[in-house]
Amino acid sequence: MKSSKLTLRTLLLEDEVSFRRAVAEFKNEVSSFEFAFEYDESISFADYVKKINGWPLGKGLPDSFVPNTFLVGIVDGQVVGRISIRHCLTDFLERIGGHVGYGVIPSRRKQGYATEMLRQSLPICLSIGLARVLVTCDVSNPASRRVIEKCGGVFENITDAPELGVQKRRYWVDAK
Repeated sequence: MKSSKLTLRTLLLEDEVSFRRAVAEFKNEVSSFEFAFEYDESISFADYVKKINGWPLGKGLPDSFVPNTFLVGIVDGQVVGRISIRHCLTDFLERIGGHVGYGVIPSRRKQGYATEMLRQSLPICLSIGLARVLVTCDVSNPASRRVIEKCGGVFENITDAPELGVQKRRYWVDAK
Protein backbone atom coordinates (compact mmCIF):
# COMPACT_ATOMS: atom_id res chain seq x y z
CA MET A 1 0.00 0.00 0.00
CA LYS A 2 1.16 3.48 -0.75
CA SER A 3 -0.57 5.14 2.20
CA SER A 4 -1.18 4.51 5.88
CA LYS A 5 -2.28 1.20 7.31
CA LEU A 6 -5.84 0.05 6.67
CA THR A 7 -8.09 -1.19 9.47
CA LEU A 8 -11.14 -3.31 8.66
CA ARG A 9 -13.94 -2.89 11.19
CA THR A 10 -17.63 -2.35 11.77
CA LEU A 11 -19.15 1.00 10.94
CA LEU A 12 -19.23 3.37 13.93
CA LEU A 13 -21.28 6.48 14.65
CA GLU A 14 -18.16 8.64 14.41
CA ASP A 15 -17.76 7.52 10.77
CA GLU A 16 -20.85 9.42 9.65
CA VAL A 17 -19.21 12.31 7.75
CA SER A 18 -16.58 10.10 6.13
CA PHE A 19 -19.11 7.39 5.26
CA ARG A 20 -21.53 9.87 3.68
CA ARG A 21 -18.62 11.30 1.67
CA ALA A 22 -17.66 7.79 0.50
CA VAL A 23 -21.25 7.00 -0.52
CA ALA A 24 -21.48 10.25 -2.49
CA GLU A 25 -18.14 9.73 -4.22
CA PHE A 26 -19.04 6.19 -5.19
CA LYS A 27 -22.48 7.20 -6.43
CA ASN A 28 -20.99 9.93 -8.63
CA GLU A 29 -18.69 7.52 -10.45
CA VAL A 30 -20.27 4.06 -10.32
CA SER A 31 -24.02 4.37 -10.08
CA SER A 32 -24.72 0.68 -10.76
CA PHE A 33 -22.57 -0.56 -7.84
CA GLU A 34 -24.12 -0.19 -4.41
CA PHE A 35 -21.50 0.97 -1.92
CA ALA A 36 -23.82 1.05 1.08
CA PHE A 37 -26.58 -1.54 1.10
CA GLU A 38 -30.01 -0.23 2.04
CA TYR A 39 -28.56 3.19 2.87
CA ASP A 40 -31.17 5.91 2.99
CA GLU A 41 -30.02 9.46 3.69
CA SER A 42 -33.44 10.28 5.13
CA ILE A 43 -32.97 8.00 8.17
CA SER A 44 -30.58 8.83 10.97
CA PHE A 45 -27.07 7.50 10.66
CA ALA A 46 -27.44 5.86 14.09
CA ASP A 47 -30.46 3.91 12.79
CA TYR A 48 -28.50 2.80 9.72
CA VAL A 49 -25.58 1.59 11.85
CA LYS A 50 -27.98 -0.26 14.14
CA LYS A 51 -29.70 -1.86 11.14
CA ILE A 52 -26.54 -3.18 9.47
CA ASN A 53 -25.14 -4.37 12.80
CA GLY A 54 -28.20 -6.64 13.13
CA TRP A 55 -27.59 -8.33 9.78
CA PRO A 56 -24.93 -10.82 10.96
CA LEU A 57 -27.56 -12.15 13.37
CA GLY A 58 -30.22 -12.27 10.66
CA LYS A 59 -32.11 -9.32 12.20
CA GLY A 60 -33.89 -6.88 9.88
CA LEU A 61 -32.52 -8.40 6.70
CA PRO A 62 -33.82 -6.87 3.47
CA ASP A 63 -35.58 -9.21 1.04
CA SER A 64 -33.14 -11.49 -0.79
CA PHE A 65 -30.35 -10.81 1.74
CA VAL A 66 -28.64 -13.52 3.76
CA PRO A 67 -27.00 -12.90 7.14
CA ASN A 68 -23.91 -10.84 6.40
CA THR A 69 -21.22 -8.77 8.03
CA PHE A 70 -20.74 -5.26 6.63
CA LEU A 71 -17.33 -3.74 7.39
CA VAL A 72 -15.52 -0.58 6.35
CA GLY A 73 -11.88 -0.07 5.47
CA ILE A 74 -10.48 2.87 7.44
CA VAL A 75 -7.26 4.74 6.66
CA ASP A 76 -6.25 7.79 8.69
CA GLY A 77 -9.75 7.92 10.17
CA GLN A 78 -11.46 7.98 6.77
CA VAL A 79 -13.65 5.37 5.07
CA VAL A 80 -11.83 4.24 1.92
CA GLY A 81 -13.89 1.16 1.14
CA ARG A 82 -16.30 -1.47 2.31
CA ILE A 83 -16.57 -5.23 2.34
CA SER A 84 -19.56 -7.47 2.86
CA ILE A 85 -19.17 -11.05 4.04
CA ARG A 86 -22.21 -13.19 3.28
CA HIS A 87 -22.52 -16.02 5.79
CA CYS A 88 -24.22 -18.40 3.35
CA LEU A 89 -25.10 -18.50 -0.33
CA THR A 90 -28.37 -18.47 -2.21
CA ASP A 91 -28.49 -19.86 -5.76
CA PHE A 92 -27.88 -16.33 -7.08
CA LEU A 93 -24.92 -15.71 -4.77
CA GLU A 94 -23.47 -19.13 -5.63
CA ARG A 95 -23.62 -18.26 -9.31
CA ILE A 96 -22.94 -14.53 -9.31
CA GLY A 97 -22.23 -12.74 -6.02
CA GLY A 98 -20.12 -15.02 -3.85
CA HIS A 99 -19.41 -14.83 -0.13
CA VAL A 100 -17.39 -11.62 -0.23
CA GLY A 101 -18.03 -8.37 -2.07
CA TYR A 102 -15.92 -5.24 -1.77
CA GLY A 103 -15.51 -1.75 -3.16
CA VAL A 104 -12.98 1.05 -2.78
CA ILE A 105 -13.94 4.68 -3.35
CA PRO A 106 -12.64 6.02 -6.67
CA SER A 107 -10.15 8.50 -5.18
CA ARG A 108 -8.45 5.75 -3.13
CA ARG A 109 -8.12 3.02 -5.76
CA LYS A 110 -4.80 1.54 -6.95
CA GLN A 111 -3.30 1.83 -3.46
CA GLY A 112 -3.72 -1.81 -2.37
CA TYR A 113 -6.77 -1.22 -0.17
CA ALA A 114 -9.05 -3.77 -1.86
CA THR A 115 -6.37 -6.45 -1.51
CA GLU A 116 -5.82 -5.59 2.14
CA MET A 117 -9.57 -5.57 2.89
CA LEU A 118 -10.01 -8.99 1.28
CA ARG A 119 -6.93 -10.32 3.09
CA GLN A 120 -8.18 -9.03 6.47
CA SER A 121 -11.66 -10.45 5.85
CA LEU A 122 -10.42 -14.04 5.55
CA PRO A 123 -9.93 -14.67 9.31
CA ILE A 124 -13.40 -13.19 9.86
CA CYS A 125 -14.81 -15.61 7.28
CA LEU A 126 -13.11 -18.48 9.09
CA SER A 127 -14.52 -17.33 12.44
CA ILE A 128 -18.08 -17.63 11.10
CA GLY A 129 -17.44 -21.10 9.70
CA LEU A 130 -16.39 -20.32 6.14
CA ALA A 131 -13.13 -22.18 5.51
CA ARG A 132 -13.41 -21.58 1.77
CA VAL A 133 -15.05 -18.50 0.28
CA LEU A 134 -16.37 -17.74 -3.16
CA VAL A 135 -15.31 -14.36 -4.55
CA THR A 136 -16.44 -13.14 -7.95
CA CYS A 137 -15.67 -10.23 -10.24
CA ASP A 138 -16.83 -8.97 -13.59
CA VAL A 139 -14.86 -10.41 -16.50
CA SER A 140 -14.23 -6.81 -17.53
CA ASN A 141 -12.61 -5.89 -14.16
CA PRO A 142 -8.91 -6.85 -14.28
CA ALA A 143 -8.14 -4.88 -11.09
CA SER A 144 -10.56 -6.99 -9.05
CA ARG A 145 -9.22 -10.12 -10.71
CA ARG A 146 -5.70 -9.22 -9.50
CA VAL A 147 -7.00 -8.53 -5.97
CA ILE A 148 -8.60 -11.97 -5.75
CA GLU A 149 -5.58 -13.73 -7.20
CA LYS A 150 -3.18 -11.90 -4.81
CA CYS A 151 -5.27 -13.26 -1.94
CA GLY A 152 -4.92 -16.83 -3.19
CA GLY A 153 -8.05 -17.05 -5.32
CA VAL A 154 -8.20 -20.18 -7.46
CA PHE A 155 -10.15 -19.63 -10.66
CA GLU A 156 -13.08 -22.01 -11.14
CA ASN A 157 -15.03 -20.75 -14.11
CA ILE A 158 -16.88 -17.93 -15.86
CA THR A 159 -20.60 -17.71 -15.42
CA ASP A 160 -23.20 -15.62 -17.21
CA ALA A 161 -25.54 -13.23 -15.49
CA PRO A 162 -28.01 -12.37 -18.27
CA GLU A 163 -30.18 -10.50 -15.75
CA LEU A 164 -27.20 -8.21 -15.09
CA GLY A 165 -25.82 -8.21 -18.62
CA VAL A 166 -22.40 -9.32 -17.42
CA GLN A 167 -20.14 -12.34 -17.15
CA LYS A 168 -18.51 -13.15 -13.81
CA ARG A 169 -15.22 -14.84 -12.99
CA ARG A 170 -15.63 -17.19 -9.99
CA TYR A 171 -12.75 -17.88 -7.59
CA TRP A 172 -12.39 -19.91 -4.40
CA VAL A 173 -10.15 -18.56 -1.64
CA ASP A 174 -9.05 -20.61 1.38
CA ALA A 175 -9.70 -18.65 4.55
CA LYS A 176 -7.37 -20.87 6.57
